[in-house]
Amino acid sequence: MSQPIADPFDLAAGESPLLVSFPHSGTGVTPAVEASLTPLGRTLGDTDWHAPELYGFLRGHDVTVLQARYSRYVIDLNRPADDTPLYSGATTGLFPDINFDGEPLFEAGAAPGEAERQRYLDEIWQPYHECIRATLEDIRERHGYALLFDVHTIRSRVPRLFEGQLPDLNLGTADGASCDPELVGRLQEVLESSDFTSVVNGRFKGGYITRQYGQPERGIHAVQLELAQCNYMEEEPPFAYRPDRAEQLQPVLRRFVATLLDW
Repeated sequence: MSQPIADPFDLAAGESPLLVSFPHSGTGVTPAVEASLTPLGRTLGDTDWHAPELYGFLRGHDVTVLQARYSRYVIDLNRPADDTPLYSGATTGLFPDINFDGEPLFEAGAAPGEAERQRYLDEIWQPYHECIRATLEDIRERHGYALLFDVHTIRSRVPRLFEGQLPDLNLGTADGASCDPELVGRLQEVLESSDFTSVVNGRFKGGYITRQYGQPERGIHAVQLELAQCNYMEEEPPFAYRPDRAEQLQPVLRRFVATLLDW
């Protein structure tokens, strides 16, 4: 019998109105997933590599930080529990069987079965989302409003998902439904005043987390920022962090977070 999954996330509580979520930076895998991944799958290539390190400055802002421990190849925390597709084009699901390039992640016939994956939904996905919900409600009760910043990164070129090279900074607000427009405008100004390319509600409009929890009418405002990884790391294995590049990007991210907190 499988052992219960303990501690599916790390939570560092702060006193400010901002919750920062890292749903795809985890690299943990369960025994069933580890035993069935292909050699390519074992590289965990679609991870949001080094995202917590890139945003290490958050420790000085008294924000609440939520980090997933498990890889998206176990279960994708930014997909709905019923696995309804979020985008009309190519994508990956709640339990990815292929990577962003459409290549198999598991050996033929060896992917975890339905019962095992239900366990991941119950013991990893549900606790993460309950933590988001409860934390946002607690923040809103204390401050009168709450902010959710969902952090993501991705390779700058993924032909299966989008043409050409992705803009450096991709702000998503579910086409304006997840966040107050004034705040979105301020965040857009931060991105557009930088030396990096940017877009609002382009290919990445925000995933399930942004769409589910952004409720401006209730005083809960959610945004997603998808970063092109070429700006802070090497995009091929072993996916090395590049401090020289990160140092160029971090001032923009600092202003982005400061703008959220100053609003």
